[in-house]
Amino acid sequence: MDLEQMKRKYAYTLARVGLNVQKGQTVLVEAAIEGWQFTSIFAEECYKLGAGNVVVSYLDQANLKVAAQYRPDEAVRRVEEWESSMYQKYLDEGACYVRLEGVNPKLMEGVSEKQSNAIFAHVDGVRNIMRRASREKHCQWLIAMVPTVEWAEYILDKKGEEALTELWDILLKLCYIDETNDVVETWERLREQKASRGKAVDALGLKKLHYTASNGTDLTVELTPWSKFGYEGRPAVTFTPNIPTEEICTTPAKYGTNGVVYASRPLVLGGKKIENFGFRFAQGKVVEVLADEGKEMLEALVATDENAGYLGEAALVEYHSPISMSGLVYYTTLIDENASCHLALGRGLNSSPEGHPDLFNDSTIHIDFMIGTADMRIVGTTETGEEVEIFRNGDFAI
Repeated sequence: MDLEQMKRKYAYTLARVGLNVQKGQTVLVEAAIEGWQFTSIFAEECYKLGAGNVVVSYLDQANLKVAAQYRPDEAVRRVEEWESSMYQKYLDEGACYVRLEGVNPKLMEGVSEKQSNAIFAHVDGVRNIMRRASREKHCQWLIAMVPTVEWAEYILDKKGEEALTELWDILLKLCYIDETNDVVETWERLREQKASRGKAVDALGLKKLHYTASNGTDLTVELTPWSKFGYEGRPAVTFTPNIPTEEICTTPAKYGTNGVVYASRPLVLGGKKIENFGFRFAQGKVVEVLADEGKEMLEALVATDENAGYLGEAALVEYHSPISMSGLVYYTTLIDENASCHLALGRGLNSSPEGHPDLFNDSTIHIDFMIGTADMRIVGTTETGEEVEIFRNGDFAI
């Protein structure tokens, strides 16, 4: 494998399949500073597709770590006016945006939960500017990963360039990119497969999902007539917001979640990983955080605003997906969420339909956490009261 050539094919995939950059369009890039070499390759592929401008802002987590140790908490959290104004100007003019995430799982070791929370609040606050544009202006957006040495060494039993090369090879496979395939055709086929599965679930007319697993999960999530897993129609510009992705997802009813759910994979917040946790829900809202470590961060998360403790997403992903079968925990939500079923606290994927205010949740956060297990069972109840097994032993049963 010619790795440099494959990096460029990956960059093309992100620019063409992910964002589908349009002629003359500005591309806003949030890039992990550790992945700066790939960022320039990605920018060039955007320009080749006709981008009018590629504006790169580097996320320097190491600098934020230092700032959190010396600056007041409120100063670290604050999004400066110049940051908001710059991004908003480009978005108002029709820009699209991408996050090229890099992972350094050890970076925030030694940082307090309060400091890590402040870092998360600042980064998430900047990203909310982009998220608002995606909802209101329907601009294209994308989240994708860039392998780093620190990340590769953390999840693989190898060091240096050997680890980095192997992680690139793994990521390319997870993104369905090889040396000979046409990535546009490949991803169009994958879109059609997911759309077909989503429509099959929607055809059942489900009004709730009941999740159970041997780890203690026993959760009921209510759906609405507007909670669709299959997308209908296409946006003016077709794009793929997450690469890789295996999920079909929807927005549940705000007040309809009850029971207990336990996470099946770690969650990374503000650069710190939280493992072995869960939530107890009543009438839609988290009423108890279940965790030995990271409890303070999770409690602060669900208290971010008055709606942060409600669900905004329910996603179905087979446990025996390519990502899960790789046997790795990636310590990044983008990939780990596509290894199993997951839920998200906070903002819904859709706004409440006209005439039904507060049907779907709205919040300043949207945080996915993974719940799928090898023995997860999901039983759906239809509008007529019939029970249908949706998942059996972690995978689709329909």
